Amino acid sequence: MQSADREIDSLIWISGATEGIGLGLARNVPHAAARIVNLSRRPHPDYESVFLDLADPASWEDVGAHFAAALAHFRGSRAIFIQNAHMKGMTGFVGEVPPGDYARDITANVAAPLRLGEMFLRAVRESGFAGEAGLVMMSSSSARSPTIGQTVYCAGKAALEMWVRVARRELAMRERRNIWVTAVRPGFVDTPLTRQVAAMADSDYPIASQMRKQMEEGVGVMDIDTAARQIWAALPTDRSLLLFGEQVRREG
Repeated sequence: MQSADREIDSLIWISGATEGIGLGLARNVPHAAARIVNLSRRPHPDYESVFLDLADPASWEDVGAHFAAALAHFRGSRAIFIQNAHMKGMTGFVGEVPPGDYARDITANVAAPLRLGEMFLRAVRESGFAGEAGLVMMSSSSARSPTIGQTVYCAGKAALEMWVRVARRELAMRERRNIWVTAVRPGFVDTPLTRQVAAMADSDYPIASQMRKQMEEGVGVMDIDTAARQIWAALPTDRSLLLFGEQVRREG
């Protein structure tokens, strides 16, 4: 491991790199000599993979241990973690989603991203890594726009953005100038998750038909590679939030 690390200049973890924006980010990494690690329930055929189930806290601990082990002897230029993964399938009105599913949604899509972000920053500090260390937390316009049918999703993204703002202030107070942290609202991107919610009935997800219309017409919709290249081009950053457009254009 140590001899291999000396040949690697960039160490990059991307959660959910098997599909969607995560896949776009993995295949558009702009740094040469990069070790790309996919954190996901499914292994990726082209990238090193570490098991991560957002709904299983035990797997979070394994990812945290991987951060620590990989950084312990890393002497490259940069280490970046992009928390992109999201557990699909929980869209629905509050009080109508099965209670077990709702609880799992909170664990996977609110608690897990914050815990994983903290684990990465802890591993950077404890390893003594002195190169550029970056943390990207994938957010959404739903952090500020109440989207009917998405109580947990909206609350989780709002919490994530506030977590980033506070973490940045804490890092500044400790003068950890080599670490940057940001949240990203990627805009309206054509992904499996987007298509899943767009296929729902408006009675359960009122903007579904508008999303379908925009996707059919290609209005304001990006493919995963375009979205990924925009994000990479903006990094590193000294901003707490990077904006690349709205999720969907609401009519009326």
